Amino acid sequence: MEALESIIGEINGIVWGWPMLILILGVGFFMSLGLKLMPILKLGTGFKLLVGGTHAKEGEESEGEIPPYQALMTAMSATVGTGNIAGVATAVFLGGPGALFWMWLTALVGMATKYSEAVLAVKYREVDEEGNHVGGPMYYIKNGLGKKWTWLGTAFAIFGAIAGFGIGNTVQSNSIAQVIEANFAVPTLVTGLIAMVLVGAVLMGGIKRIGSVAGALVPFMAAAYIVAGLVVLSINADQIGPAFALIIESAFTGHAAEGGFAGAAVWAAIRFGVARGVFSNEAGLGSAPIAHAAAQTKDPVRQGLIAMLGTFLDTLIVCTVTGLVIITSGVWTSGESGAALTSAAFADALPGIGNYLVAISLAIFAFTTIIGWSFYGEKCVEFLFGVKAIKPYRILWILAIPLGAALSLDFVWLVADTLNAMMAIPNLIAIAILSPVVFKLTREYFERQNGTLASQTK
Repeated sequence: MEALESIIGEINGIVWGWPMLILILGVGFFMSLGLKLMPILKLGTGFKLLVGGTHAKEGEESEGEIPPYQALMTAMSATVGTGNIAGVATAVFLGGPGALFWMWLTALVGMATKYSEAVLAVKYREVDEEGNHVGGPMYYIKNGLGKKWTWLGTAFAIFGAIAGFGIGNTVQSNSIAQVIEANFAVPTLVTGLIAMVLVGAVLMGGIKRIGSVAGALVPFMAAAYIVAGLVVLSINADQIGPAFALIIESAFTGHAAEGGFAGAAVWAAIRFGVARGVFSNEAGLGSAPIAHAAAQTKDPVRQGLIAMLGTFLDTLIVCTVTGLVIITSGVWTSGESGAALTSAAFADALPGIGNYLVAISLAIFAFTTIIGWSFYGEKCVEFLFGVKAIKPYRILWILAIPLGAALSLDFVWLVADTLNAMMAIPNLIAIAILSPVVFKLTREYFERQNGTLASQTK
């Protein structure tokens, strides 16, 4: 096991080196500039479309399987997970408070990346032999770049099908089991088996049931967690200003050893901030567009405007709440890491209940992530082997849940982190090459919108 961890650790160091950070941030900056900062400037437009996207537009029912709102909630069910609780804490533990700044930056440029992914997913989606709309990086690589690039789409599908068992399954079940055992003394295997049964019950209904469950559960769980976080921040209100100052300063100077914190250079803040940011919001991974491809819409840009909200809500709202709670509490120097650090921060302000709030939140977050990522993995294996491969993959997915609950957390995080990068590479290459398509569709969409507004005012 140690030898395997060492090998994966070496690979991880390579795939998350400077080239990967430049690729993720570079493509995000490139798309942001090419779109003239539209994802940030049109954030309000995205929310208006989201409110109107709870049901399919008239005449578009045949264009997808789930309403645009449910497509976003399905994508967010996969992104709002352990990364928002344990991932943020791990980033602060390894990279210092400055890591949070680099998570913010990753999210700001990631909005353009997520927007572009969804636009391409709807533009180049297909209808499979069962009549369902399928899309994502493997399809926009195949249909957008041509047959000579099909191998790149195949590579993404292979990485995605395998990565799902890490980022979307075992990492999540492991986190659920560990936090439930620590707070409620329930054996990890028991928790894993319960999660397996619950996930299996949802997956039997396919994307429509997944979308329905996500549409109901994701908004509730996110709002409840944010409210709990705001309560803690109101208690630590006098520390919010110093916390922001510490975050900005540490982002560019690093942070010396303090208490149980081992110290971190600027490189560590950037590396872990970007890595954990991508792990949380998945902008650039190519996972979310697989869900958005199933949306009931005829307009790629409209779905892209809704899709980009996922990155904003996930990182700039939920992750920021977690990060500020940890830093304002002062417990980030205690030597704790992961979910235990977040639990300690909440418990510091809310003794007796804070740790239980985190435990329950993490369990629900991780549960929905397992459900969302199962759909991603299924579509990857469908691309590789056809619809006949979905049921066997689904069975393996369900069986992996209790197995993940008993694995080493450090090893699981390492594998998931590595596979994240392996997925991102082919997807980011495709987005960069297909950027003219994104720019053209975006320009045409807003020209139509402006033309409509102009005609209405005459």
